[in-house]
Amino acid sequence: MSENKKNKSYALEVSLIIMAVIAAFFVQRFVQSTNPPELPDMDGEKSALESGIAKAKQVALTKEEALDKVPEIYVAHLSDLEAEPDWKALDVYQFTISKEDFTRLLEEVYTIRTDWKKWVVISEEYATIRTHAEDDFLTYQLHFANEEREEEAPKFWRGKNSIKHSDKDLPLEGVRIVIDPGHIGGNYASVEERKFKFGETAPIQEGNLSLTVAKLLERQLEVLGAEVDLTRDENTPVNPKRAGDYAKYAQSKMEVNGGLISEDAVSRVSEKLFYRAGEIRERAKVINNEYKPDIVLCIHFNAVAWDENKLEEKEHAHLILHGAYTSGELAKDDQRFQLMEKLLQRNHAEEKAVSASVARAMTVHTGLPPYMYEPLSTRAVNVDDNPYLWARNLAANRAYRCPVVFCEPYLMNGADSHARLQVGDYDGLRYVNGMLRPSIFHEYVNFVSEGLVNYYRDRELSE
Repeated sequence: MSENKKNKSYALEVSLIIMAVIAAFFVQRFVQSTNPPELPDMDGEKSALESGIAKAKQVALTKEEALDKVPEIYVAHLSDLEAEPDWKALDVYQFTISKEDFTRLLEEVYTIRTDWKKWVVISEEYATIRTHAEDDFLTYQLHFANEEREEEAPKFWRGKNSIKHSDKDLPLEGVRIVIDPGHIGGNYASVEERKFKFGETAPIQEGNLSLTVAKLLERQLEVLGAEVDLTRDENTPVNPKRAGDYAKYAQSKMEVNGGLISEDAVSRVSEKLFYRAGEIRERAKVINNEYKPDIVLCIHFNAVAWDENKLEEKEHAHLILHGAYTSGELAKDDQRFQLMEKLLQRNHAEEKAVSASVARAMTVHTGLPPYMYEPLSTRAVNVDDNPYLWARNLAANRAYRCPVVFCEPYLMNGADSHARLQVGDYDGLRYVNGMLRPSIFHEYVNFVSEGLVNYYRDRELSE
């Protein structure tokens, strides 16, 4: 064979190989296009095929990642900094609640009016819950308990009758309690808008006040037998991140919501993300994953609209339980999931009982009348006709997985409380503002301690 023929033959072989490879590529693409798409194995759910939903799922972090990393992209159907919830986590609650109990709690405690019907459809055998705000067909089916099958609901916490008690002189023996001093205080008080001043008196910083109560309360509860942890023991953030870490997320949120974007505006939004959403998220991480308490005590002081030239004569107090999701809150996928998790663990019954006991002690020690929300409130629901107990969907009592006693006594800008706060803490009794009384901090500790003792002391003694 001549050299020319050899070259032609070689070129032909190369051409045939190239054509075969190209043909194989197109055949493979055709076969892939005719195969059904891979769908997630989710009973009763449709695949999120729309590009917007797919994009949202790509940018949303997993729950584990979200706890340690600040997301950079804001997703409108999720709360600030939150990740897509794993609805399969509710599988352990299948057949654990009756239709009647589920409906009652949903209507009377966890929602306001009938907004929930957009998200939950109740049939005889199960509830169908929408899992994605942007797709009506993505749902989760929760089967109700029935005569043939009723399972026990697992909990992240222990009810009082599940906590061993062997010493009658230690009424809180074995109870795991986390005290969460509200806000941050210190150098952060101004940033978090919790620093107030009246005339020439010393400024009031709520974070500092709540920490003072928390430290006194920790010692008192330990004497009574409780196992106690504090989310913070100084006026610094639990959150290891700082405002600048939230800048990309803040700008993304402003872009989605159509806000005017400037360096100052991004800085303000970043600060709020840091001391509100970020701080609560970090406290929740520690509480839920490390301490795992039976109950959390959120310590706060209340206030009304602040006027540096005027103090309020009429003061009040109340406790806040978890519930009363607004229409906008129900539209957030993560909040809808947390509602279901709280409801299915029966948090409300325990929360209500402990809070009612604390409220009774509070009225005796403080004499404060109840704070009353406006009639037909769109953000709160009264609990059991108890004027001191109100359900609201706050970030803390939603994020902390166990029952939460959320205290809001006194008014920092109330005439009497402000005078007492100016005196500071002291032992014993003093004549303050026309009355002989303990310090306002000791009074706070006393009513919380008494309320807890009255609730937990009637446990059966175990050998």
